[in-house]
Amino acid sequence: MDLLRFITAGSVDDGKSTLIGRLLYDSKNILIDQLEAITKQTKNKEAGVVDLALLTDGLRAEREQGITIDVAYRYFATDKRKFIIADAPGHVQYTRNMITGASNANLIIILVDARQGVVEQTRRHSIIASLLKIPHVVIAINKMDLVDYSQDVYNNIMIDYTEVAKQLGLKDITYIPISALNGDNIVDRSSQIGWYDGKALLDVLEEVKIDSDTNLTDARFQVQLVIRPQTEDLHDYRGYAGKIISGVYKKGDRVTVLPAGTESTIATLEVAGREVEEAFAPQAVVIQLADDVDVSRGDSIVLSDNKPRVSNEIDALLCWMDEKPLQAGNKYYIQHNSRLVRAVVRTIEYKLDVNSLQQQPVEDGVKLNEVVKVKIKTASPLVFDAYDNIGMNGNAILVDETSNSTVAAVLLQ
Repeated sequence: MDLLRFITAGSVDDGKSTLIGRLLYDSKNILIDQLEAITKQTKNKEAGVVDLALLTDGLRAEREQGITIDVAYRYFATDKRKFIIADAPGHVQYTRNMITGASNANLIIILVDARQGVVEQTRRHSIIASLLKIPHVVIAINKMDLVDYSQDVYNNIMIDYTEVAKQLGLKDITYIPISALNGDNIVDRSSQIGWYDGKALLDVLEEVKIDSDTNLTDARFQVQLVIRPQTEDLHDYRGYAGKIISGVYKKGDRVTVLPAGTESTIATLEVAGREVEEAFAPQAVVIQLADDVDVSRGDSIVLSDNKPRVSNEIDALLCWMDEKPLQAGNKYYIQHNSRLVRAVVRTIEYKLDVNSLQQQPVEDGVKLNEVVKVKIKTASPLVFDAYDNIGMNGNAILVDETSNSTVAAVLLQ
């Protein structure tokens, strides 16, 4: 059974947490004790309605304010598929939190309030989905019950968002009219929306094709751990453990260790403690090489006839996630998968307007949530691909040297 990772996003009070709660409730993925707990905490007990948003609004501060300020993760499963849900915050100042939840998502559900239509946060979340190359987008037009399930309202929002999607290059888009509060078109088709002939949300999530989302052409593997037991039985054993980022590796493949450029051959491949003839993304694997070469944590093992870029001069897009502005010349660590090196942001070329995608000058540093194009110089070379080509080998983070806090999400170009 495969796994679908998806994230919900939208403006404040669009109903993201309620949607997830309804999805879990109607698909019978709520334990009895969980249901009893949220029933006790529901404010509107007199109306007899359980506040399903409490399932994901886990922080006390969120509940007191009625908003979501952190990414809440939930797991559930049906007979067809397993799911990991990330509920992203809606407030503008917490947009940076969405980046972390969306970075590994196969699909994004962007909620649109039927009364408000496409707003600035809709565009902002759509831009992030575009920048992160999330392959599948669902536009859930929520609160249809508050506009009398109007088909005209649905059609107008669909027309407006089609223009946004065209501008951003978003392709696989599904539109669904829903009421998260009442459960319309969440797990089952709604009798209230007879004019809609599409699928319910859960059907879309169960049936969306994600096999083609994994790149099996370009073999990329970065070493997370060098295994040297040095026991009597395994005196000469040297294995390189990690997760295959993309592509397929086979016993006997000619490979190159980067950034050093040393060549060797794959002697053995081990998956879950057993030798195999081949392994593929996203499997965790231990690779043994035929030659005694110098390989360290953070080094990459790639096929010799299909190499990524190796450089310490890097163009990148940054989503700035720190309260302290970014200035050209600032020094950080850059974390690229398991490789950590020192880096300096040499120049800031422009920032992107979140509504128009126009390039604008940066006059007084880069502020929280701004997306900018920069040039980065690293102390030692990174082995990477452009994010547009292999997302898992083209993303990174910047880390503050003093506080060790993450200050930017990085899309390598």
